[in-house]
Amino acid sequence: MEQRHLGRSGLRVSRIGLGTMTWGQDTDADEAASQLVAFADLGGTLVDTADVYAGGESERILGGLLGDLVPREELVIATKAVARRDDGPFGGGASRGALLFALDCSLRRLGVDHVDLWQLHAWDVAVPIEETMSALDAAVASGKVRYAGVSNYSGWQLGTAATLQRGKTSSLVSTQMEYSLLERGIEREALPAASHHGLGLLAWAPLGRGVLTGKYRAATPADSRGASAHFAPYVDYHRNERAARIVQAVVTAADGLATTPLSVALAWVRDRPGVSSAVVGARDTGQLLGSLVSEELTLPAAIRAALDDVSDIELGYPEQRLG
Repeated sequence: MEQRHLGRSGLRVSRIGLGTMTWGQDTDADEAASQLVAFADLGGTLVDTADVYAGGESERILGGLLGDLVPREELVIATKAVARRDDGPFGGGASRGALLFALDCSLRRLGVDHVDLWQLHAWDVAVPIEETMSALDAAVASGKVRYAGVSNYSGWQLGTAATLQRGKTSSLVSTQMEYSLLERGIEREALPAASHHGLGLLAWAPLGRGVLTGKYRAATPADSRGASAHFAPYVDYHRNERAARIVQAVVTAADGLATTPLSVALAWVRDRPGVSSAVVGARDTGQLLGSLVSEELTLPAAIRAALDDVSDIELGYPEQRLG
């Protein structure tokens, strides 16, 4: 699998990453082990988790697989903090105390002495950004974090944080955002901000939360995320008339290329400007292997242009180019 630099940093990651949001919830430890081995065997390196995935169980499962199944040094371990875990004084948020406490808890669950990429899961309006960034400084200085990034920051938030950290050893190297043919809103401000500051984009939900696979066109499969109580609202977010038109275009392209809609949708995101890695999650190993097949696909220019057009978003003032 092709490896790419994460933004302008020296950290290299596989251009398809393994997401673990379902681990400990819809994916048990045995299935997670099978996924990790298959991913690593095909050259995948970036494994992304978070302290709130399945109440921390995702991190615990991943930690239990390191060493015995896949050597720690062959993976880039990325996790996140900020989201609320409990009602305690350090149970969430982006204060210095809460973040450093969350990091220590993540390291214990993962069974490691450091993570390769530590990401702020969201902006916290209740905490001064200078305090939040000071936690990144401390984490990198302690050796518990090698690189720092953010997730779900708007354009102005990303620009503010990146500017504060410029020139520091804890300077930001990445932003993780939802990005797919169904969700291109980051092209307005967040993606240009990331490019300006030299941050690599980790695209989450590159398959439009599963909708771009085409499996929801006629009905909701009983074994899909869309049929589960906890993931149905997550999937339904992208089930609308605009999405239906885009999905049909992806299906048509896949038919013409003798491949799957999944591969077409993933290849489109993976090779967009600024994208370092597209992070995919899977319920089982079969689904994951279906995603990894896209590594062999490069979209012809004509098909890429057609998909660009059908999924295009309107840019208003001041984002649009003038003159």
